Amino acid sequence: MTYVIATSRIWYEELATRLQTLTGREFHLINRREDLTVERLAEIKPRYVFFPHWSHMVPSAVYEGFECVMFHMTDLPFGRGGSPLQNLIVRGISETRISAFRCVRELDAGPVYMKQPLSLYGAAEEIYLRAAKTIEKMIVSMVEHEPDPAEQQGEIVCFSRRKPQDGCIADLTEVEQVFDHIRMLDAEGYPKAFLETEHLRLEFQRPSLKNGKIVSDVIITKKG
Repeated sequence: MTYVIATSRIWYEELATRLQTLTGREFHLINRREDLTVERLAEIKPRYVFFPHWSHMVPSAVYEGFECVMFHMTDLPFGRGGSPLQNLIVRGISETRISAFRCVRELDAGPVYMKQPLSLYGAAEEIYLRAAKTIEKMIVSMVEHEPDPAEQQGEIVCFSRRKPQDGCIADLTEVEQVFDHIRMLDAEGYPKAFLETEHLRLEFQRPSLKNGKIVSDVIITKKG
């Protein structure tokens, strides 16, 4: 059998090779939006198309023609929608579950194959790398056992995708809130938590919280 890993994040680009070694099955990597086509998938004939982190909409012809497995960093149906990590952290949540579910037309609403726990301790990039290891194990389990998905159960709670301007910390009043904002955006490809003056922009990364104080790296640039 063959499988596809479709990802838009660099930390998943070696996943296909590792899974091929772990499972003895054939895995193909798709990391460009324009390569995710019905024609390309028809050539591969995958049992599953896995989306460990995909930043684009999946065309209906793709998820209707192939069994597409998405991964979401919440205990679905809680937390459907965008920016799950950031939305969890701003709500003060420190533990979550990664849900593997089948892609359907409605966002994050498909039946669930399995769930695994995930700690939200640390900076965003650290959490994403931890999630990648968990997702790798979930994919191996799915390849070996091919579980039947079950419809989602429980109250539906939807998240809104956060915008770059939401990273501004000017209106926060607690040190812990500022720390969470900095760490939850501290990953490659994400806009940093920031402050702005009339002429300057200050972006924060690599925070540590000690004795009620934050120590952080700051990048200062001139606006405009």
